[in-house]
Amino acid sequence: PEHLHDCQVDAQRFRTWRTELGNVAFQGELPPEIGVPFIQRLDAETDRLWRAASPDERARSREWHAARAFARLVSAEGRGKATTSDLVIVCDINAYRRGRAEGGEPCHIVGGGPIPVSLARELAKDAFLKAVLHDGVNIHTVAHFGRYRPAALQTALDLGAPPEFDGVTCVDCDRRFHLEWDHVDPCANGGSTSLGNLQPRCPRCHDAKTERDRRAGLLRGSPRERAP
Repeated sequence: PEHLHDCQVDAQRFRTWRTELGNVAFQGELPPEIGVPFIQRLDAETDRLWRAASPDERARSREWHAARAFARLVSAEGRGKATTSDLVIVCDINAYRRGRAEGGEPCHIVGGGPIPVSLARELAKDAFLKAVLHDGVNIHTVAHFGRYRPAALQTALDLGAPPEFDGVTCVDCDRRFHLEWDHVDPCANGGSTSLGNLQPRCPRCHDAKTERDRRAGLLRGSPRERAP
C-alpha cells in the first residue's frame, strides 16, 4: 500500500486542450484521499441540478448535468451537500495500533482502494471515529465516539458487507457515491427499516423504483413530491 500510494501521488495530473467545437476539454487524476471526496461533492451537486432542472433538461444525459455541476464547484457556487463530503476509512484496529497492516488486515478508503496505515492515522487526527465489531459475516455492534450519534443502522449500511467493508453501489446502475436508501418493500406497504429491506440507489434509479412501486399499488396514496 505504501508503494501504491507513492505511485498514486506521482501520477496525479491535470491537462486541458480545445476541441474541434472550441470547447475546453480536460483530463486528470487525483489520489483517492482527494479524489473520492471530490467525486462525492460532484455527484451531490449533479443530483441537485438534475432535480431543479426543467423536464427538457432532465432528459439530458447525466454527463451534461455533471459538466454544469463541475463548473459550479470550481466557481465555489455549489450548495447543500456539494460543500461537504465524508471520507470513510476502514482500518483494522491492530493494524492501526501497529502502524502497518499484516495478514490481510484491511486499511482502505471506502470506494477508493487500499492506503497505507500511516495515511489513515494522519487523516484520523480530526476524524469522527466509529468502531464496528463483526465476526467476518455479520455486524454485531456499532459504537460511535464523538459529539454526534448517527444511527447504527446507517453505519452498517454505508460500510457495506463485512469483512471487505468497501461501501455500496446502486443496485441498478453501479454508481458508488451520493446514494439514497430505498425500501425494497415500501414503508407504505408495511416494509420495515432494516438491513434486509434496504437497497442503495442513486436518485434517478430511486425515482424509477418509486414509480414502479406506485404502479404496482404498493404506495397506497399520492406520490411523494420531491423538492426541487
